[in-house]
Amino acid sequence: MYQSDINLNLYKIFYEVATCESISRAAKKLIITQSAVSKAIKKLEEDLDTSLFYRTTKGVKLTEKGEELLFYVKEAFNNLITAERTMVENNNLTKGKIAIGVPSQIGSFYIFEDITNFHKEYPNIEITIISKTTTQLLKLLEQHEIDFIIDTSPINTKSSDIVIKPLMEVENCFVVNANSSLNYLDIKSVKDLENYPLVLPISGTNNRRELDVVFDKHNTMVSDVINIHTSEMIVGAVKKDLGIGYIIKDVVRDNLLNKEFILVDVKEKLPRTEINLVYIERYLTMVPRYFIENYLHIEIK
Repeated sequence: MYQSDINLNLYKIFYEVATCESISRAAKKLIITQSAVSKAIKKLEEDLDTSLFYRTTKGVKLTEKGEELLFYVKEAFNNLITAERTMVENNNLTKGKIAIGVPSQIGSFYIFEDITNFHKEYPNIEITIISKTTTQLLKLLEQHEIDFIIDTSPINTKSSDIVIKPLMEVENCFVVNANSSLNYLDIKSVKDLENYPLVLPISGTNNRRELDVVFDKHNTMVSDVINIHTSEMIVGAVKKDLGIGYIIKDVVRDNLLNKEFILVDVKEKLPRTEINLVYIERYLTMVPRYFIENYLHIEIK
């Protein structure tokens, strides 16, 4: 039962300190003084008769009891966000918002056509697109700052609330500038790539991990490598003839059609990339649910 004497503001301050792991950063985000934040945390600890944080050289960390409280506070605030948005949105989709998390390499070819069509039909819906790493996007999803994610496998999460549904598979390929000075016609296998400069996704990304497995399997030791974080920059590097690029084929579809890039064929089978929809079902309000079911054609149970 709701207690009228609960000070929700104390829990809001607790939540920000817990997620920022810093009193000063939380104060800046809340636009209040550090002293006010410290007093609020002290008051909450007194009310609950427990210690919620301990200090570190870099800020503050949650105690075991603090971690337990954060779990419930997160749920409470996420439910409030869902409730508020549910009240604001209407059946005609003339009002509302949708926030989508998508890495740049996927957004460049997959989601924008659907977003364009949706926006034409429902121009009053506010659309936000956020591009970050998978780990960062999952954190935003759990904090209910985005509605769903479109990202490549694997999606590593321990949360039982997160639903992962496959959308499609895409090809990866090696490409080179059509006017390249490199003698790329001699390349027949991944082993041959040892002798060429390469432009690859940065280590730790899903595509790079899978490519490294292929290199290891065929005893390929590459050394002349430029590691790049985004697909746009890989495309730019290939345009500058900095090396042979490894990229999702759909990303460079126009470059290949315009004969600006040329495919570098190898006899080995390259990994295919699975693209997934990632969401938390109970946080989906009417607008994102409608988009998923009618534009991505995925049924939400």
